Amino acid sequence: MILRKLIGVSILIASASVALAQTTTTSSSSTNTITLPPTGLASSETAQINVANNATASSSGTAASCAGSISFLNSSGAAITSAASFTLASGDVSSVTLPYSKSGLSGRGEIRGSVEFTVSSSVPCALQISFETYDSSSGVTHIYLTGPGGGPGPGPGPGGPPPAAGSGGSL
Repeated sequence: MILRKLIGVSILIASASVALAQTTTTSSSSTNTITLPPTGLASSETAQINVANNATASSSGTAASCAGSISFLNSSGAAITSAASFTLASGDVSSVTLPYSKSGLSGRGEIRGSVEFTVSSSVPCALQISFETYDSSSGVTHIYLTGPGGGPGPGPGPGGPPPAAGSGGSL
């Protein structure tokens, strides 16, 4: 009787060990598209979209990586340029520019940017996006937009929270 109980407990422990050794990790991914706000572009300017991966390797050692594409859109939402692909390791930055001469505009006009990227639950990716315009000759920045707190989407720059209601702050 004791031998039968001892064998039963041994089988139970062995079964639990096998079950623990057979754990699997599942990964899910999703594609995200962030459309940046409309911004005016004049004949003396260049627009630029910047993306940075602020993620670090996971605790299990999986290297951080963000992959996606950047596009510029006209005021109707149609692509002005073909999408530029990026793959960013931890700390990497990629930028895409649109000089006025390539914008298809005549006179001052409105453009937008679009960033599409894939996020996987098994690969760290913390994408920070900024959108700027600058003088094509001098390089002086005219507009700089980034997400609040440096997050993924654009908002009041440079990376801070929006002004409190009634504070009289302007964007």
